Amino acid sequence: MNELTFDQLPKVVSEMADRLEKIEKLLLSQVNPTQPEADQFLTIKQVAEILTLSVPTIYGLVQRAEIPSCKKGKRLYFSRIELMDWIKAGRKKTNSEIEAETLKHSKRRGR
Repeated sequence: MNELTFDQLPKVVSEMADRLEKIEKLLLSQVNPTQPEADQFLTIKQVAEILTLSVPTIYGLVQRAEIPSCKKGKRLYFSRIELMDWIKAGRKKTNSEIEAETLKHSKRRGR
């Protein structure tokens, strides 16, 4: 291991703390992998990054009430769980899923 100077010490300690935090998060996720993830609130910038859309586009979706959001004061927040559910709700069904639903529906009607 290289000799550390006194000037390098704060940087090295900071890097070690970051690594330790990452290890702790990884270990905690391995201990309880079946527990649902706690909901997080995201900022508009984080949502824009996740959805790969611009911030103005997100504001437009909020204005038209097309995306789930919360407003507290002048700030917008987004529930990560609600956002993921919103994304999943836009999923298109496969042809086989549509055919299965059609068959199920026609059997109910007695055809």
